[in-house]
Amino acid sequence: MKHLKNSIFILAALFSLATSYGQTADEIIANHIKAIGGADAWSKVSSIYMEGNMQVQGADIKVTRSVIHQKGSKQEIIVGGMTGFNIVTPGAGWNFMPFNGQMKPEPMTEEDLKEAQSELDAQDELINYKEKGSTVELVGKDDVEGTECHKLKLTFKSGKSEYLFIDPSSWLTIRQISKQKANGQEIETTNNFSNYQKTPEGILVPMSITLPFGELVITKVEVNKKIDEGIFKPSN
Repeated sequence: MKHLKNSIFILAALFSLATSYGQTADEIIANHIKAIGGADAWSKVSSIYMEGNMQVQGADIKVTRSVIHQKGSKQEIIVGGMTGFNIVTPGAGWNFMPFNGQMKPEPMTEEDLKEAQSELDAQDELINYKEKGSTVELVGKDDVEGTECHKLKLTFKSGKSEYLFIDPSSWLTIRQISKQKANGQEIETTNNFSNYQKTPEGILVPMSITLPFGELVITKVEVNKKIDEGIFKPSN
């Protein structure tokens, strides 16, 4: 009887392992979408506004992000009485970082604007990813601070790609690795996501984002807030 119990345990473990490794990218994505509120709730997101705070080298920094789905995105960074911004629209984009010595907004290059188009997505990037022109590849599994995660490679229509690490116990994205351009150079950045909370609209969003230079704590999320499209024009 003891040997029979051991055999059953081994078979169960092997079956569990085979089931886990046999999952496809689309099955993982389906579980992820269900966990963050479902495709129906996310498809109703037409805009999103966020506010957050962080500290970098003792300086208090406020960050805001306003997105109208597929129309415009603006991120503001407020530090030391100065406000910088990044604006993306389908046809143009601008950067203005006065704390880096910029005197006026500078237009994005055609290549940078093309890669920045994913910022116009107010919904989760895996929602209807095929319709958005993106592709997803299941790379395998990887460890994220002790959690063995599904590792997906998401390639946007622009050709830009990033890696998403999805926790198989919660089906939430807990890490993102992407390449960003800064000062003419391409650098790899790792962002960790935690403290997911549900909005009144039924979608889950991370309220803590660990960036390479500190933790961004999200203090406000407003879904489908009326946003003036005029903010997507550069000004200083």
